[in-house]
Amino acid sequence: MARSKTLGKKLRLGKELRSNSSVPTWAVMRTGGKVRRTPAQRHWRDAKIKP
Repeated sequence: MARSKTLGKKLRLGKELRSNSSVPTWAVMRTGGKVRRTPAQRHWRDAKIKP
């Protein structure tokens, strides 16, 4: 089942994977700890991706 994905779904999953990365350490240090996480960050168990 894992291999049979349509191209559109694959592209959406890839985009979500890239956007789920954390904020770089230098950005946290530069803002004095005010910016700690991305608003778009998502946990795999809490919020699902739209198909």
